[in-house]
Amino acid sequence: MKRNFTVRQGALDGVEAFLSVAQHRNFRKAAADLAVTPSAISQAVRTLESRLGAALFIRTTRSVGLTEVGERFLSRAKPAFEELVAASEIARDLGRRPAGLLRLAAPRAVVPILLEPLIASFCQAYPDVEVEIATGAELVDIAAEGFDAGIRLGQFIQADMIAVQLTPSLPLAVVGSPDYLYRRGRPERIDDLRYHACIRMRRSNGSIAPWSFVSGNEPVDVVVSGPFIANDMPTVIGAAVEGLGLAQVPGPVASSAVKADKLIGVLEQFAPMMPGVYLYYPSRHQMLPKLRAFIDHVKSRPGAGNKPQ
Repeated sequence: MKRNFTVRQGALDGVEAFLSVAQHRNFRKAAADLAVTPSAISQAVRTLESRLGAALFIRTTRSVGLTEVGERFLSRAKPAFEELVAASEIARDLGRRPAGLLRLAAPRAVVPILLEPLIASFCQAYPDVEVEIATGAELVDIAAEGFDAGIRLGQFIQADMIAVQLTPSLPLAVVGSPDYLYRRGRPERIDDLRYHACIRMRRSNGSIAPWSFVSGNEPVDVVVSGPFIANDMPTVIGAAVEGLGLAQVPGPVASSAVKADKLIGVLEQFAPMMPGVYLYYPSRHQMLPKLRAFIDHVKSRPGAGNKPQ
């Protein structure tokens, strides 16, 4: 059975005073320990006793002792209060210097080409910060999911986010394997895609993304067809390398496969530019030093800068 539990307002009032008196067995020494007046200590203890409905101390002119209630209260309150003090110290420490766990949400495709070298140098510079990267195709709500920051293409970042540019604008490249192009031929015009197998990308909202081009300085969106649909770039690239069809992906995502002659670019003259990749986060006012250090590290890279507002 679930127990309903409510902490009353002011439930901790007087507890620190009580613990200090219990430790010193003296109100004046407790007052000196907490840098308050003896009367303030006495008032805090009396208020606590009134709220609890029982006396905590046996007072005489010569000594101060604990009642049975005081002994039992001390046995539970002292470790709990020490845990609160320790928690406060941890929070204060994380608020003073770069330390703790930095959680980032990012698409899988950007990790090897962008984050791996950046993370390596950051971890060397800030050894007290642990970095966790959660990858996926979905556009996650970083605040609701407990992430410090996220990484996305610029057009997918909400207007209320603060963003730092990680890359310049990127070309969209159409690529295919040498085997596929040998079998099916090389497309020379956008219209030639009607006769080709195209590997498509399903967006996080469930729709299938059209392919984008520029023809005569005019943007052109094309609905393509093909035998395979995926929801992340690495899978699309892998399918293209295996010869399932042509794929349209950001140029840097395909660059390693192109350099290894596993993929060949086509329709380059129609390639559009897409917004670059950005690091984004909710608010400067909520930023901990660990994220501030990471952002400064990102900004120190050539080409980094703030997203225009």
